[in-house]
Amino acid sequence: MKYIIIVGDGMADYKLPQLNNRTPLEVAHTPNMNFMAQNGAIGTAIMVPEGMPPGSDVGVLSVLGYDPKLYPMGRGALEAAGLGIQLKHDDVAYRCNLVTLEGDILKDYCADHISSQEAEELIIALNNELGTDNIVFYPGVSYRHLMAHAGGSENLHCARPHDIIGEKYVQYLPAGEGQEVIRKLMKKSVNVLSAHPVNQKRILQGKLPANSIWLWGQGKSLSIPKYQEKYGIKGAVISAVDLLRGIGYYAGLDIIKVPGATGYLDTNYTGKALYALRALNDRDFVLIHVEAPDETSHAGDIDGKIEAIEAIDSKVIETILSEIENFREYRILTLPDHLTPIPLRKHTHGQVPFVAYGTGIHPNGFTEYSEAVAAGSSLHFEKGFQLMEWFLFGA
Repeated sequence: MKYIIIVGDGMADYKLPQLNNRTPLEVAHTPNMNFMAQNGAIGTAIMVPEGMPPGSDVGVLSVLGYDPKLYPMGRGALEAAGLGIQLKHDDVAYRCNLVTLEGDILKDYCADHISSQEAEELIIALNNELGTDNIVFYPGVSYRHLMAHAGGSENLHCARPHDIIGEKYVQYLPAGEGQEVIRKLMKKSVNVLSAHPVNQKRILQGKLPANSIWLWGQGKSLSIPKYQEKYGIKGAVISAVDLLRGIGYYAGLDIIKVPGATGYLDTNYTGKALYALRALNDRDFVLIHVEAPDETSHAGDIDGKIEAIEAIDSKVIETILSEIENFREYRILTLPDHLTPIPLRKHTHGQVPFVAYGTGIHPNGFTEYSEAVAAGSSLHFEKGFQLMEWFLFGA
């Protein structure tokens, strides 16, 4: 049996008045998702337990079948693994966003989706100016980077920058044990970044400057059971996002990098599908992660979110459906890892819709894939991590 999971990050949403009280998933043209619904099983699952922060670090662990309450790793530690950074036992890794501040307001959590090349120059400058024997900055992708603090504290409350867009950021600065060091780094970064030629050029081009860092998602490394030990299958992860690669690393899954994968609307959707199909020649399982629905949700971009959903359908799922029958037995699962409602522009708790199709999965009477349709199904997983066991061995 071959298994493919397609995660449309943050794909689930609320009904929007701008869409005649429909969700982007309901409005989007998704014939391939609907084909899966007509010929497979549709249902709902809660991927982020109440009391845990709603995000992909929690949601994707659930998707993979791990109880996130048992493995509370900080996002920074996961992303460090995704970048190939070996943390020491006393290292605390922080996610380091390049953001745009405007006066006392956090204007943008991603500095206009700054390019990786521009961002790398800025992170290197930060490390040269602010790095020490105990503090190191590491460049990542676009606005997503890391800072490792040897001997740092995990006991801080750090706001996620995509949750406070348009807010006065002072009230959300890191608070708790060790806050002085982290706040000082954030404050000093403004002087380093504002004067940097990369930002001067961006301003001339009419783009938002990456004029500050925002540190959050702190955590230390933590071991989890390897996927092959847990389920007896060999697998891989395909994602442009270091967080997903880090989860894959800890789970013992192979990390497959696809040329042109960006984590945004311009990502190489078809390439992800083709690389996944190729990976199944010598593996049992591949998880494909697409970040674009989540990014467009944070931006409040309804049209962009619909575009991302339609691209997942026409370029990822259609490509897979056209080739998957080359394998004798297969199963495909499509779902979001959490909700990212456009009215809120941030992750939130709630059930997400899933659709499973393939060998041995019996149709349960639905004709399309959406939040409302899935809510009418009796197939529901209150503990979302139990969905994986059903998908692999039940159904």
